[in-house]
Amino acid sequence: MMKAFVLRKETSELQLETLQIPVIGDNDVLIKMKSAALNRRDVWICKGKYAKIEYPAVLGSDGSGIVEKIGNNVSKEWLGQEVVIHPSLNWGENPSAQSKNYSILGMPTQGTLAEYCAVPAENIFPKPVHLSFDEAGAFPLAYLTAYRAVVRQANVLPGHKVLITGIGGGVALAAFDIARALGARVYATTSSDDKLLKFGLLGGNGGAIYTTDNWDSDVMMATNGFDVIIDSAGGPNFNKLTNITVPGGTIAVYGATVGAVPELNLHRIFWKQLKIIGSTMGNTDDFRDMLAFMNTHKLRPVIDSVFTFENTPNAFTRMAASEQFGKIVVRISE
Repeated sequence: MMKAFVLRKETSELQLETLQIPVIGDNDVLIKMKSAALNRRDVWICKGKYAKIEYPAVLGSDGSGIVEKIGNNVSKEWLGQEVVIHPSLNWGENPSAQSKNYSILGMPTQGTLAEYCAVPAENIFPKPVHLSFDEAGAFPLAYLTAYRAVVRQANVLPGHKVLITGIGGGVALAAFDIARALGARVYATTSSDDKLLKFGLLGGNGGAIYTTDNWDSDVMMATNGFDVIIDSAGGPNFNKLTNITVPGGTIAVYGATVGAVPELNLHRIFWKQLKIIGSTMGNTDDFRDMLAFMNTHKLRPVIDSVFTFENTPNAFTRMAASEQFGKIVVRISE
């Protein structure tokens, strides 16, 4: 038996329950979890604001641990190995976009907020030796999403001026980390002076508070526009992004946390010949390349806080309040 945090429709609250340890198939592995991390999707699922929610759900898409059991078709070399989990499932054959069967670990399949997690063997990779279990449990979804947006979709190059919106979240900070390693000058928008100061201490080149009226004019005056913008918000500010992108520039969109864009200025988009491209998570090749990039540049995710397994509900409370600067980690076992 094992302990796991379970979300049931009738309660809409995470409950620590005792479940059967997952049974693995011939091509699967069983991982004794060391650390997991929260993502915004976990909060949306708890609020019932995520598509096709299936109950009961064991959430958690990020995780690191040790392979304890393997299926009949899995190499014995994996037994006892320290691993990280690639959270994309059933991407499909088209590298440009996910299939209709695509899903993310942690609903509908059992996720990482449990003492044990079963995944296909193709979804495990060696833990980077320069990372602790907490750091390794924090980076997979955020860095995969950021890598695809920054490298694959936006093609950030050395010398580019890049704007990351909403700095403080895990993906935004990962995008900053990757873009800076590529040799770009990286700026950010955020909701508070405190987060902007922390961004500067990490090596950011500048930024603005997006709740102020003329933030776009201020950054335009300081930079003369951006070659690339990485956005997760959408909403009314999106039209401002098209205004501060240089002609021929790119806006890569990986989320819409603020919502729809009112009165999108199409004239500006075609006249400036902007490229607006969507991005979400990534396939196995993206994960493998991202992991190699992390190992080469010795990248480390920013950790906001670490909660014990028993205090997982408090971790969700912090995530829901958008107070964090970096990843919120749950340490499942020592």
